[in-house]
Amino acid sequence: MPRGARKKSSTGLYHVIFRGINKQVIFTDREDRLKYLSILEKYKEVSGYEIYGYCLMDNHIHLLFKECEESIAQSLKRIGSSYVYWYNKKHDRCGHLFQDRFKSEVVEDDKYLLVVLRYIHQNPLKAGLVKAVSDYEWSSYKEYTNPGNNITDTQFILKMFDAAPGKALTLFESFMFQDSRDKCLEYTDGMSNLLSDDLVIAMIKTETGLDDPLQLGTIDRQARNEAIKKLREKGVTIKQFSQLTGINRGIVQKAGKGTG
Repeated sequence: MPRGARKKSSTGLYHVIFRGINKQVIFTDREDRLKYLSILEKYKEVSGYEIYGYCLMDNHIHLLFKECEESIAQSLKRIGSSYVYWYNKKHDRCGHLFQDRFKSEVVEDDKYLLVVLRYIHQNPLKAGLVKAVSDYEWSSYKEYTNPGNNITDTQFILKMFDAAPGKALTLFESFMFQDSRDKCLEYTDGMSNLLSDDLVIAMIKTETGLDDPLQLGTIDRQARNEAIKKLREKGVTIKQFSQLTGINRGIVQKAGKGTG
């Protein structure tokens, strides 16, 4: 069935999500994240877009993006292709890294713009990775609170709160920390997991010491099965575990019962 055309934003503003193919990790370490941000900064000069917010999770990316001199599709193609080329070379892999088509929603007014930005900044908090939005290193929140040579075009947002910089920042922080039930664009697979993918990825890394959950299938069988059993006992579903590690569901089921 052919895909429908993307909805065009009258403001040029979009909330965009990239996700790793089959939910796989797209950032395995600090270097990967720094490289992606450097590419995002590089192509601002080439493509002329503006960034009002971002959050780099282990297996997906949120961007609050303004299309300017070229189309959003062309700009994001430049960014994605450059990162995938670098990532594949570094990790000695080939093929696709991102799900075949990025997902996007239009942002047509200032009120929803601020809601989307809060949603993006609270993503790690709601995934159970941090206790406050300010604790997460890989989002644009820190660029709003620590002015400098930033990728994010912070002044556009801050001036919505107040013309005085100090008061604007205070109001911005208060808004970002508000308890919210914001519902914005997100990937869904038709089920609601008890544990978020981001939290499960973090749990796998902590339990095994591996940088990438996909590496779990390559380690010693006994160690692998012990890790699976412990994580299943903590509430990770068979389907979710299989998707994030690439390990066959039958193996996960047996290991979770201690019979693998």
